[in-house]
Amino acid sequence: MRARTDATTGGAIAPRSRCSNAALRRATRNIGQLYDEVLAPGGLRTTQHSLLVTVRAMGTPTMGQLAEAMVMDLSGLGHTLKPLVRDGYLRLVPDAADRRVRRVALTDLGAAKLEQTIPLWQDAQARFEAAFGQARTEALRDILSALATPGFREAFAGGKARDDAG
Repeated sequence: MRARTDATTGGAIAPRSRCSNAALRRATRNIGQLYDEVLAPGGLRTTQHSLLVTVRAMGTPTMGQLAEAMVMDLSGLGHTLKPLVRDGYLRLVPDAADRRVRRVALTDLGAAKLEQTIPLWQDAQARFEAAFGQARTEALRDILSALATPGFREAFAGGKARDDAG
């Protein structure tokens, strides 16, 4: 397969993959790097910013609830949480009803870090929409949200076709 060339920059474009997973991973790595560059002055990576936002939205989720919301396994979540706990942005607290269960809590320092990085994230969002177009961005988010649902996971596991509504 011959590499294609970008008409605007003259740079090489990776061959279009027939593998949905490879195409999604390549795109998410690229977008993640772009967002990370914009968030860098705030001292957080995109994944860390997303975790702080999710914890704030969920209150004080259990590790399992947070892993499910982030579509991560517990070990990956633990790895991503370590620097945020170390830096004082999050803390792990035992559940009041079951001391074996750990909950994730946003600290005051974490809330302040979010206030610092939200304008940077908003800038990254604005740049994405400007480059990709608002209508395409909204359609993309709808598609990606559908791919992250338990219903899609079940359909994939069962090898069944889904209709557009489900």
